[in-house]
Amino acid sequence: MNPLDWFSSNSGGAKPAELVNIASPRAMKTLWRADIGGAGPFVFSPALAEGALYVASRDGAVAKLALNDGKPVWRIKTNAQHSGGVGSDGSLVAVGTDKGEVIALDASTGSARWRARVSSEILSAPVVSEGLVVVRSADSRIFAFDVADGKRRWVYQRAAASLIVRAPTGVTVTRGALFAGFSGGKLVAIDLRSGAARWEATVALPKGATELERVTDVSGEPVVDGREVCTAAFQGRAACYEVSSGNQLWARELSTLTGMSTDGRYAFVADDKGAIHALDRTNGRSLWKQDQLANRLISQVLPLGNELVAGDYAGVIHLISRDTGTLLGRATTDGGHVRAAPLRIPNGFVVQTANGGVFAFAL
Repeated sequence: MNPLDWFSSNSGGAKPAELVNIASPRAMKTLWRADIGGAGPFVFSPALAEGALYVASRDGAVAKLALNDGKPVWRIKTNAQHSGGVGSDGSLVAVGTDKGEVIALDASTGSARWRARVSSEILSAPVVSEGLVVVRSADSRIFAFDVADGKRRWVYQRAAASLIVRAPTGVTVTRGALFAGFSGGKLVAIDLRSGAARWEATVALPKGATELERVTDVSGEPVVDGREVCTAAFQGRAACYEVSSGNQLWARELSTLTGMSTDGRYAFVADDKGAIHALDRTNGRSLWKQDQLANRLISQVLPLGNELVAGDYAGVIHLISRDTGTLLGRATTDGGHVRAAPLRIPNGFVVQTANGGVFAFAL
């Protein structure tokens, strides 16, 4: 994989690990399958809101799917080339394009609401929350639009490093604040109403002799859980901070292109070589490492009770023990790369592949 282009499926010559035999594998039941259309070179992630699933594709398709069977409630074409996943609050659906256009649709009917512009391509899913549509552009700007009419409320911007990872790094919105990671290893808390920075923390400092070695970009979306916000960086660290102040609680060396996920006890990181790490949420201590999926371009991990699930470059879904890291089972999709993190739904989880398949599974 080219470390500066997360979208590349080229593993840089490293051979993906062969799948090991699992004794008495746990089954994952396929609940339903739908097709929305291919992703091209981009990453598309579904959104769950008010009991329905929203999905989009590169060729301009957007659909609302019923959770029980995956059948479309509606499906439309926007006459645009989408470049990232969808966001929704159950009333509005938003998607972005590689031309920097934000398209807002009515969640009930799929009819057009409004369109707005940002300064460059949109690689991550918009966030629709607290009366705003928040969109991150690839040039390190974050825009907030009024959910009702698309008028710009504010824009946050900072200088990007000269060399960055081209990746679908999004934002997290919760309790009147927005959390976002940036190039140079920075994590920023932003006031949702004004767009002003509340605090800034350093996840990792660039180091190395060459410009490439000094690339240190925060990956994925920050995870906010209680009084902590946690994140991780490429060629950097995994770390947790106090939500209120940005004071660091712990940090440890790790490099990831997909970010961090957490549950009540653990933090989970798939590193840039394909190993999955479990860390103690209280101090960052390593608990286990699963390295049998090396170079399989593992997605971000989704914790589901006593198990974890993650996808890979071949569309294989892996079931992993949360407490030991043992491989428990696997399921197949349509062979397309599962680039985005699996999404929890009430009775299981959903993945969207680069080939355009949307699959719902139950454990």
